[in-house]
Amino acid sequence: MIEIRNVSKAFDNIKAVDDVSVSIKENTVFGLIGTNGAGKSTVLRMLAGVLEPDEGEIAVDGLPVFDNMEAKRRIYFIADDPYFFANSNAVNIQKYLSVIYPEFAVEDFYTYLVNFGLDKKRKINTYSKGMKKQLALICGVCSNTKYLLCDETFDGLDPVMRQGIKSIFAGEMEKRGMTPVIASHNLRELEDICDHVGLLHKGGVLLSKDLEDMKCNIQKIQCVFKENEDEAKVIASLDIMKNEKRGSLNTLTVRGNKAEILAIFATVNTIFFEALPLTLEEIFISETEVVGYDIKKLILG
Repeated sequence: MIEIRNVSKAFDNIKAVDDVSVSIKENTVFGLIGTNGAGKSTVLRMLAGVLEPDEGEIAVDGLPVFDNMEAKRRIYFIADDPYFFANSNAVNIQKYLSVIYPEFAVEDFYTYLVNFGLDKKRKINTYSKGMKKQLALICGVCSNTKYLLCDETFDGLDPVMRQGIKSIFAGEMEKRGMTPVIASHNLRELEDICDHVGLLHKGGVLLSKDLEDMKCNIQKIQCVFKENEDEAKVIASLDIMKNEKRGSLNTLTVRGNKAEILAIFATVNTIFFEALPLTLEEIFISETEVVGYDIKKLILG
């Protein structure tokens, strides 16, 4: 388990991370969402032990992470712009990482290189941005660490490759309980992979919730009521987070259990009724608007 407790970090007079507290459970996919400058990369670098917090504590399986080799052996960090040694190739990187990570999966590494179409002897500085990101992800997965920290993991990858990486993550989680922590500015990239999502805004945690709980607790309903009295009865009975009306069509975002909400609608007459699934974007917009933030323009990336 990863525990981040009241962590803050400043660079000169700029507060990059401000009193962040987050817990990340094992064998889940944790998505860290936020715009550029929200503090995602700084949080990941502190979690990887690259940066030391000015305040607060970060622990990995109960071990302080900064300047602690035992904790760092459990973590592999993939930066947004991954670094490789000058004039090195994939073989050189494999040999180096095998020293740092004793359980490095050498056979899997070369199998992935073939599957991804990466030449093991070609100099990495001649790779495209997407190819470098693929190699970095392969290195991270094959390191066999318990935690894999990914900064903008899917940026620069085509849609087919993104799905391939997600499948690899799912396989590694099932096989050995790997826990990916994925930072991104784009909710759409994480919607079908994350179990828990945290939203960073201006250096602080605006929201951190289990995705399945959020989906189960918020419903989206489109309906046309037969009578005004029916509309008034439903609105008075529900915990409505948002109500948009165009003509006679009501689009309601409602907090609560789906079965209970449907039971309330069953007591009135509707000309049209439909319960719709919510996207991760809609859930976050609804949740943050309730606490006074309008982040639509920040998270649609």
